Amino acid sequence: MTSTKALPAAKDQLSRATACLEVRAAGYQIEGQTILQGVTLDVPAGQVTVVVGPNGAGKSTLLGLLAGDLAPASGQVLWQGQPISAVTVGKLARLRSVMAGETHIAFPFTVLEVVRMGRAPWHGRPEAADDDAVVEQAMSATDTLPLAGRRFPTLSNGEKARSSFARTLVQRGRIVLLDEPTAALDVGHQELVMGLARQEAQAGAAVVAVVHDLALAAAWANQVALICNGRLDACGLPDQVLTTERLSRVYQHPVDVLDHPLTGARLVIPRRGEGT
Repeated sequence: MTSTKALPAAKDQLSRATACLEVRAAGYQIEGQTILQGVTLDVPAGQVTVVVGPNGAGKSTLLGLLAGDLAPASGQVLWQGQPISAVTVGKLARLRSVMAGETHIAFPFTVLEVVRMGRAPWHGRPEAADDDAVVEQAMSATDTLPLAGRRFPTLSNGEKARSSFARTLVQRGRIVLLDEPTAALDVGHQELVMGLARQEAQAGAAVVAVVHDLALAAAWANQVALICNGRLDACGLPDQVLTTERLSRVYQHPVDVLDHPLTGARLVIPRRGEGT
């Protein structure tokens, strides 16, 4: 799979163009343990913000704050200037689309049924008339149409990830939050998913993706937010954030950051046998 399948333009494309999230000095604790502290971050509409950092840095927790699923212990998370906690549950379900890091569905729903679950927030509204078309578009774009009749629990991890991503797309959120959407995918589908995330941003959504592959972050991010020990270590353009010195320090392992001699793509290469 070498090309990204384009999603047809969403009917609500213009309304999505005003999306904006702000994190202001946000902190979060679990059982007295500080997970995030003093995080300030702007998430603009029309861009892909990629969040990177070591295991346990607080990346998924930050995504939970942005989604409004977690309440900050300090600071604020704002949607268009108002606390996201003030948004009603129904509106929040239509406002943001969330792909969790793990999807557990014990019941034998088919892939088609799982993807259609993403349209639930629009039930009873005029937008529900587009359900069939939206589902078909998303499944075609994510290469999951051939899986439509398969039972979700029987899928490989990569197939589950793509099906969950399709479910996220059909929700048509103005904020798209993706927790490790490429973790279980082969290289072709990694490019497919990140390309579709970029398309969502180009359609006006504010997209945030947590990824571990730093080369993917360099290739697809408009801005990179680097989290370390619960704090925002750096945020900016990929070539400003993803540097040899900074990444070696944050990940506590020596790396080399260089540009591919043919394509110019930024590469992050760990040095093997040189642990700190």
